[in-house]
Amino acid sequence: MKENGAIFCHIQGWAVMAEAMLGHGNRAYEYYHSFLPAAYNNRAEIREIEPYVYSQSTHGKYSPRYGASRLPWLTGAATWAYYSACFSILGLQPVPDGMVIDPCIPDRWDGYTMNRRFRGKELHIKVENHGHVEKGVKQIILNQKVLTSNFIPADELLPVNEIKVVMGK
Repeated sequence: MKENGAIFCHIQGWAVMAEAMLGHGNRAYEYYHSFLPAAYNNRAEIREIEPYVYSQSTHGKYSPRYGASRLPWLTGAATWAYYSACFSILGLQPVPDGMVIDPCIPDRWDGYTMNRRFRGKELHIKVENHGHVEKGVKQIILNQKVLTSNFIPADELLPVNEIKVVMGK
């Protein structure tokens, strides 16, 4: 029943990443929000697992157990959800010699702030989206120094860093 009448949940994170790669912040966030465990709270009796847990699969509409989820706690879906949120929507992309910041967010967001540890350094990141775009970085300022791209070299990071990202085209 799991393999032949179910929806495998790992691919939901992949759909978010694909939409972000295409620059579709609205759709990427819509997909992400729709597969959060809490999105199913009004169907907890049908889902049959804890309301805060990802499952490996959910029975599809052609299954006699339609809507029931299986194998909670034993799935990579949670990892893909985390990866798609951090790397694709919020745009934090570690690379060997530093970090690329390339958010892809809903155009209605004014921005966001986050704190992150990266290679033993503290990053205090503020993303501003005054133009209400879904994707695109106009400017990054690292510790009051304007960078020439959205790449932050690891060797320029201090123990504590203030990073301002201005989205735009």
